Amino acid sequence: MAPEVRFCSTCGAGLTTGPPVTCGICGTSHWLNPKPCANAIIVRDDKVLLTRRAHPPWKDGWCAPGGFCEIGEHPIETAEREVLEETGLRVSVTAYIGVWVETYLDEHVTPAEVINVAYYRAVPLGGDESAFDPQEVSELRWFDWDELPAGLAPPTTLAAVLAAVRSGRVLPDRP
Repeated sequence: MAPEVRFCSTCGAGLTTGPPVTCGICGTSHWLNPKPCANAIIVRDDKVLLTRRAHPPWKDGWCAPGGFCEIGEHPIETAEREVLEETGLRVSVTAYIGVWVETYLDEHVTPAEVINVAYYRAVPLGGDESAFDPQEVSELRWFDWDELPAGLAPPTTLAAVLAAVRSGRVLPDRP
């Protein structure tokens, strides 16, 4: 079932069916395209940093830090910005891992949005891990590769991403 937007984000009026879904009052078109995202797999001393999500979807799941791309932002910039915002750490992307497609359950869009998540390997440059954003992250923890936690999120993709990084199946050098 395709996502459904019911109200205009510009004026709040009810929307017609589409695509695109169009507001009959102000004419704003709402395209339900996949949303670009970028996450970082941060590795230090043969451990990987994961964050426990503080909100839905996947609340309390262990995730790679990251998020939605801003307009005009390259996914590498997104990954580095989101890591700093969520964890307090400055990182440098060192390798491209790949893109995974995931369903993102959003209470404002029914039934869900599709997101395209670019994953990158990164190394920490500095920062303050105690400065993580409690609105986004309830906990950060460095895990040994052999002791990854249960409850990885997104549940259908993060295990595959971590396996690719651990095995070295990434594109070398900064893209």
